[in-house]
Amino acid sequence: MVALLLVVAALNYLDRVMLTTMRASLVGAIPMTDATFGLLTSVFLWTYACMSPVGGFLADRVSRSKVIIGSLFLWSTATWLTAHASTANELLFTRGLMGFSEACYIPAALALIADYHPGRTRALATGLHMIGISVGQGLGGLGGWLAERHDWTYAFSLFGGIGVAYSVLLAFTLRDVPSLRADGSGPERPPVKFVPALKSLAASPSYGLALAYWGLLAVAGWAVIGWLPTLLGERFHLSQGTAGLSATGYLQPAVWIGLLIGGVWSDHWSRTHPRGRIFVPVIGLGVAAPSIFFAVNAATFWMTIAAFMLWALSSAFANANMMPILCSIVEERYRATGYGVLNLCSCTIGGLTIYIGGALRDAQIEVGIIFECAAMVTIICAGLLACITPRPGTVLEKTSGTS
Repeated sequence: MVALLLVVAALNYLDRVMLTTMRASLVGAIPMTDATFGLLTSVFLWTYACMSPVGGFLADRVSRSKVIIGSLFLWSTATWLTAHASTANELLFTRGLMGFSEACYIPAALALIADYHPGRTRALATGLHMIGISVGQGLGGLGGWLAERHDWTYAFSLFGGIGVAYSVLLAFTLRDVPSLRADGSGPERPPVKFVPALKSLAASPSYGLALAYWGLLAVAGWAVIGWLPTLLGERFHLSQGTAGLSATGYLQPAVWIGLLIGGVWSDHWSRTHPRGRIFVPVIGLGVAAPSIFFAVNAATFWMTIAAFMLWALSSAFANANMMPILCSIVEERYRATGYGVLNLCSCTIGGLTIYIGGALRDAQIEVGIIFECAAMVTIICAGLLACITPRPGTVLEKTSGTS
């Protein structure tokens, strides 16, 4: 199941990220300001954010696997349609459509992984899935490379078609955990209603802290992801393709290692301490923040890359452990909804971060300032995460190897 979802996760991030690596080709074909170019990512994130709680609720209420398959088919179609846009407004529409459909995937996928992996393998399984996301981010650099050798539409047509074909394959292979089916073949899923789910989440102080933490972490993450190609290109005089591949390709092996370390370490620590899954990402963020500061002030290309690789490795601890942490602070039947609400917060703030970054660039503000702000926000995130407390009973659950 995790192997099947690895491919979907890679396509999910590849389709959304590759636009940021082909700025010169896209602006050359469809003239726009830096603020408008930033708005293409912001519109995606805002629509993604608005739909995320609904997508999570559908996964809790109906079927995680069906939501995943439908989401992949719809966003792949939107990716293919992007290649046929001829104006900035048409691009904004297709990016919004992509955000609307992609939003359903992550909450459903992580909840399905949690269903299949209770207890001692949960963070590792989540980390393996996140490697798929990292691969998608790394391959996003292909967008700029393919745009230089063909045109900006080529990558969208190619990967949109691949996604549609893979959704057909998943229709025959991906299934929910049998015990959670509501079709009579197993115990019926407890009824889930949207408003009671939101009330349950709102009643948890730890979930409120998680909401603030995940939202602010998006500020740092999207600032780095969205503007790293620009930073490398301007500071070291790189071409669009080289800057795009450098901003993604070098960092991804570090992310993979970080996801595996963060997953295994968390699973091991949680057996002896109920807050072990929290301590691991707190330590990671404590390393990630100074890494950003060093990267933007490094004198050479390779020193900058090395520092960003350390940032990528240590910040990956957070991605491997968000759903496992969520499982310890919310009711089991509201996991996907809870993650969807987290996405609502993080993507709304992240989209605003990307747009403000574009506006600052139009105002001739040094791009390094954006990264320094991201480092300070990362420190705040570590403090918020450290304050989260698992629900009573977590110790007994982890002792028995279940969750």
